Amino acid sequence: MKKKLKVGFWEWIARIILKNRITILAVIVVITVFLGLQWKNLGMTYTEANLLPKKHIVNQQYQDFLNKFGEEGNLIVIGFKDKTFFTPKAYVAWNELMTGLKNSKEVELVVSLNDLKKLQKDTIAQKFKLTPLVDQKQTTNGAYLEKIKFELFNNLPFYEGLLFNKETGSIRSAVYLNKKIVNTASRKTFIIENLVPKIEKFEKTTGIDLRVSGMPYIRTINAENMKGEIGLFIGAALFITSLIFFLFFRSHRATFISICILLFGVMWSFGTLGLFHYKITILTAIIPPLIIVIGITNCIFLINKYQQEIKIHRNQAKALQRVISKIGVSTLMTNLTTAAGFATFMITGNDLLFEFGLVTAINVVTVYLLTLVVVPIVYSFMPLPKEKHLYHLSKNYISSFLDWVETIVKNKRSIIYTIYGLLLIFSIIGVSQMKVSGSLIGEMPKSASFFKDIVFFEKEFNGVMPLEIMINTKRKKGVMKLSTMKKMDELQETIAQIPELSKPVSIVNLVKYSKQAFYNGNPEYYELPTSQEQVFILSYAKNATKNSKDNLMKSYVDSTGQYARITTFMKDIGTQEMAKIEGKLHQKIDEIFPKDHYEVTLTGKALVFQKGTSYLIDNLIESLIFAILLIAGLMAYLFRSSKMVLASVITNVLPLCITSGLMGYFGIPLKPSTILVFSIAFGISVDNAIQFMAKYRHDLIQNNGKVKKSVFSALRETGISTFYTSIVLIFGFAIFTLSSFSGTIALGGLISCTLLFAMFANLLVLPALVLTFEKKQTTKEELAEE
Repeated sequence: MKKKLKVGFWEWIARIILKNRITILAVIVVITVFLGLQWKNLGMTYTEANLLPKKHIVNQQYQDFLNKFGEEGNLIVIGFKDKTFFTPKAYVAWNELMTGLKNSKEVELVVSLNDLKKLQKDTIAQKFKLTPLVDQKQTTNGAYLEKIKFELFNNLPFYEGLLFNKETGSIRSAVYLNKKIVNTASRKTFIIENLVPKIEKFEKTTGIDLRVSGMPYIRTINAENMKGEIGLFIGAALFITSLIFFLFFRSHRATFISICILLFGVMWSFGTLGLFHYKITILTAIIPPLIIVIGITNCIFLINKYQQEIKIHRNQAKALQRVISKIGVSTLMTNLTTAAGFATFMITGNDLLFEFGLVTAINVVTVYLLTLVVVPIVYSFMPLPKEKHLYHLSKNYISSFLDWVETIVKNKRSIIYTIYGLLLIFSIIGVSQMKVSGSLIGEMPKSASFFKDIVFFEKEFNGVMPLEIMINTKRKKGVMKLSTMKKMDELQETIAQIPELSKPVSIVNLVKYSKQAFYNGNPEYYELPTSQEQVFILSYAKNATKNSKDNLMKSYVDSTGQYARITTFMKDIGTQEMAKIEGKLHQKIDEIFPKDHYEVTLTGKALVFQKGTSYLIDNLIESLIFAILLIAGLMAYLFRSSKMVLASVITNVLPLCITSGLMGYFGIPLKPSTILVFSIAFGISVDNAIQFMAKYRHDLIQNNGKVKKSVFSALRETGISTFYTSIVLIFGFAIFTLSSFSGTIALGGLISCTLLFAMFANLLVLPALVLTFEKKQTTKEELAEE
């Protein structure tokens, strides 16, 4: 009774669709117009991906730091390594560049050679005064510029590591953006329309190659690259999927119908992003091409079924009704499992993944509904397919391929299981070699010019990734105590000895410079004052920091004097290396800062991202397990057989294991982009298993419980669709390898690899497992045949 009710329901759905064709098409147009109007809410993201939940302790510590000191990722560095710089022509051009940037409303502070200040002692006012290092009237004199060069590299250790590298001769300037515009569209406008043209003009005038980096610059150029790739992915996905579709079906109208459905799917996906006011990120940018790749498989299943029905009885009305009633339920399940694979990202607690999972899951279901109604409706207005359109159903190579599959499944199951076992062992060995990597710039395109600049600054100044240490002295004005200064200096010495970290900057640097200035600029006195000197020198230093617009150190002590920060920059290192450095720093902090008097926190964008990677990997493994259980639950509801569910899960876990193994063998690390592969691939690869199992269950009823006959009839009918959809998906996801982002390349390549193995697993392993699990029944059938 229950089965009849289920069949009747889908026949009822079919009648509704075919009787209300014009109304349904009108509703689709209205929805499309509505979602099209939401495009106005679309925009690129101007912040980095935060992989941690907002309430996570690391995020709370970082937010506490921002509340005390403001946005820390507002530094742009401009550097070069060129011996011709200290010449009048180059210096004048540099002065023009820096002055132009300094006068920009988006810039808060510029620290550069042309207006560099040095501390000098004012004994009358008992304070240090800031005086210009360079007399601009003498900059046309080459000998004077050489004198400035000597002064900089030999007498100003305060700026070493910050503005110059004494060993290599490289120089850089620091441009601090207004903190209020760092995470807004104004940042992009400044960098693209102001900074870049000025830099290009300088390079053209002097022939000196400038290197530009810093998080605001990297994020802006990276976002522009990402924006350019959205169109590339959509165009490439449409082209490759429609081309393969046409080569299989040899039908212009079938291809045209499919492309129209996919274009509606793309418009709806952008509209959904706009409806929720979500920004375009590196993840949400791949949703439209994902919808194209996934949506085309629905078209293949429905159109293939329609043509199979037409070939059998040439009755269009009957064929269209069966397309909806027979394929509708199985494609519903396949799309629900795919949507479930994406929806599991919503439970990670991460906003970025929540948005990606929600929008993708919604659009997987909507593109299914689009296909389910549009394909039958459009075909109902068209004449019957011609013989040439049905020719692909009986192509020799497809028929021969399925004959080979059937023979292997029937006679060589032991070989299938042996190969399965060997691949599993191969995979486990590979998995043991996998590594975890979490780098803020590791996902960025290695071929981009800004990446080469990152390498330059890593080599010359030990990196551009900010790492912050916040010190709470637990008392007002506790930072300026000499005992606190000495502890900070000891920690800074430890930081300076770590090759992956740059020379640290803090109030300690200013106090050391103050002592040097107190002793008339002698660089031998660049050190902390003694207890006897501190009364004079610290009072001088305090006076120097009052109401000084050009005070570089004003961001390194909060207004109460209770909190200090030490800023360093680190190279592009992975999660494991970062964890070692963090451990070394914590050990030193615990050693020199008593916890009852000080509270020291490690934070900064680099550390937050590294912690986020570890958190994400742990949670995505849980979400993958959840996805497997959820999909198994859906299949259990559909098939009501634990054996069949087990067969499907065993079949589709193998490709995931193989992909993991290949990642280990080829040195592809686990990181935010590659960990997504597993949930996505499992949700998609299990689709073919569901199609086979649904057809097998139907044929089992038709064949009065004969297992072997049902297995091979199901294999015959679904084998074509499995082959077609797998090929389309493999090549469809392969288009992501056209990206310049290493994470997107890995995502596309690994999913394609997984789906390739999944195709053979669903064609060979799954039917073999069904026959094995039903061995008693198949043995009875064989005896009856004898």
